[in-house]
Amino acid sequence: MLKTSANQVQIALKENGFDFVVKELPASTRTANDAAQAVGCSVAEIAKSIIFRTVISQQPILVIASGINRINTTLIENALGENIEQPDGKWVKETLGFAIGGVPPIGFHVKLKVFIDQDLLKLKTIWAAAGTPNAVFSLPAKELMSLTGGNAIAVC
Repeated sequence: MLKTSANQVQIALKENGFDFVVKELPASTRTANDAAQAVGCSVAEIAKSIIFRTVISQQPILVIASGINRINTTLIENALGENIEQPDGKWVKETLGFAIGGVPPIGFHVKLKVFIDQDLLKLKTIWAAAGTPNAVFSLPAKELMSLTGGNAIAVC
């Protein structure tokens, strides 16, 4: 039985026609390093979900990046045409329904603009957070764009 947030992600996957399976692990997957160690993959194969918001319109922005890459916010701002900031955990939880460390690429009740690190799409399989700091699911990297409706760009 999955925890509520992880189950929400599993339901969203099924409702969107994907058969990826959410797994809850005994070890933390809160950071890319933790997740890689917990699932036995490289840090590059972790699809970390980082939430930003636009400064003026306060719209949530999801950037999904390879666990080894550091996001260059200027690249995201140039793609958006608006400055961004990183909100606090309370805002993320209240706005998106997920806590930092477990933000998935799918399952939100609000519309998000999504940017995908083009480096992720070079990989065969990736692992994404699934709603809690110890829940993940794997998927072929090529499916990430159809899963999220995101745009692939250079993020680092």
